[in-house]
Amino acid sequence: MRHSDHRTMPDSSSSAPLRYEQHYGDRVVECYTDRPPNVYGILSDATARYPDNTALICGGTRLSYAELDTNVRQVAAGLAARGVGRGDRVAMLLGNGVPFVVVTYAVAFLGAVTVPLNTRDQMPGIRHALLNSDAMALIMDAEFRDIVPLPADTPTLTAQFSVGEALGFEAYETLLHDAPAAHPTQTADDAIATILYTSGTTGSPKGAMLTGLGIVHSATNFMQTMGLGPTDSTVIVVPMNHVTGLVAGIHTLIRCAGCIVVMRTFKAVKFLECAANHGMTYSFMVPAMYNLCLHQAKLEDYDLSGWRIGGYGGAPMPAATIERLGKTLPSLGLMNAYGATETTSPATIMPSDQTALRRLSVGRPVRGAEVRVMDDAGREVQRGETGELWIRGAMVVPGYWRNPEADKREFAAGFWKSGDIGSIDAEGFVHVLDRKKDMVNRGGHKIFTAEVESVLTAVPGVIEAAVVAKPCPILGERVHAVLCVTPDVVDTQTLKDHCASQLADYQCPENYTLRHALLPRNANGKVLKRQIKQELGFDIVPHTAPKET
Repeated sequence: MRHSDHRTMPDSSSSAPLRYEQHYGDRVVECYTDRPPNVYGILSDATARYPDNTALICGGTRLSYAELDTNVRQVAAGLAARGVGRGDRVAMLLGNGVPFVVVTYAVAFLGAVTVPLNTRDQMPGIRHALLNSDAMALIMDAEFRDIVPLPADTPTLTAQFSVGEALGFEAYETLLHDAPAAHPTQTADDAIATILYTSGTTGSPKGAMLTGLGIVHSATNFMQTMGLGPTDSTVIVVPMNHVTGLVAGIHTLIRCAGCIVVMRTFKAVKFLECAANHGMTYSFMVPAMYNLCLHQAKLEDYDLSGWRIGGYGGAPMPAATIERLGKTLPSLGLMNAYGATETTSPATIMPSDQTALRRLSVGRPVRGAEVRVMDDAGREVQRGETGELWIRGAMVVPGYWRNPEADKREFAAGFWKSGDIGSIDAEGFVHVLDRKKDMVNRGGHKIFTAEVESVLTAVPGVIEAAVVAKPCPILGERVHAVLCVTPDVVDTQTLKDHCASQLADYQCPENYTLRHALLPRNANGKVLKRQIKQELGFDIVPHTAPKET
């Protein structure tokens, strides 16, 4: 399978029409007028148009759209025979693979709700998600059996299936023995399709309620903005059980009737081999993955001529990475996307021809999205000024599963309060400067860590950087940098000199931790600054903190 067309991002004037609609009670949002009715409709539409196109490749398994749809209908019939119906929650403790994709659409076929679980979680987190969602069925990979709670701890589970042999679980393959179900359950597009538990820093994870409308809208935005179609293919290496893999990966490629190639985990060399073998045209990864491809392999050794869209998110792309990718793969368009579980993935996307010029911006709002910059009193600030980013649109979730306190705290008039500090410039480009909780307050000076990290990653030999606040009894907080570096290439003095030439004195890190191991990240690829601070012993509140000046 080889893809040679190099389509550019479509002009907004030729994009599909939008109209205002009332959804989620009292919200009025812009929606695509011509769209699939629900999540299963994404697959059924692609199958009707391109039944013989390759939909899914994983190892030795290759399924056309017609074959994938048949498997989906078989699993739907099997689940229905065991009592799963409209609105029921089906938990999925599955790694990247064919079963994840099949179950996602089979549950949607029944009008039920998928609850993808984090395979890197431990038993308490799995138990919380199962109990909080009242899941009635669980489908898991056998390798995760040890983190599944005992039956007595999950009384709502009435059916359990395992891909691979696991004591006490019915074999997943038995779900494929039923005759394909004939008629999908019709569900309103406002209906909940997926509950994704967010990895909050305090309290129990919250279950964000992704709707059919939000998923269809986000998949359509990716397809439209990136110019994706039935000749495109992706290699999914980010976890399917998180919003990026689920929406930017699975639903987006099925929406455009493209091909999904599945990798279980990311290894740079294996990824490049897979991309070359299958003529990958589109990817969505975190910047560190692109960086590792450059550090651990020679891109010139692989036929990557079809690779034309490189989506990324979670952090700014280092300037050196953009430059090296541009030289090696001149036809690759890098596109920064900003979003969250609560926005069903993209809220903004950067046009590829602007990425190098506006590296620290996350682009403009996607179609149908409204992004405002608000102060602490809930008032919009002037263009160019900083504040918290509030986001509204069809893709913003209606709230959290059975958590009215969080809904009241984090939503207002349909806007989700992101917790990110940012700004919007005169040309409408959005800048994300920091998380509220990550910003460093040094003696009243507010320091945005993303700005400092950008300066640090420009130093040759710095693979990735994280800036955190070090508690100080006098200034409140000081700037500390933790870097993953190439051995024997970077030294502290070089870093200090570079920062002094690029930053104000109060922004410059006062201490450095250099390491050869990559920084800890969550399954979405975001750096775990809280874990870094704990490892450094910085999670201790100082005795005194200065007032802001």
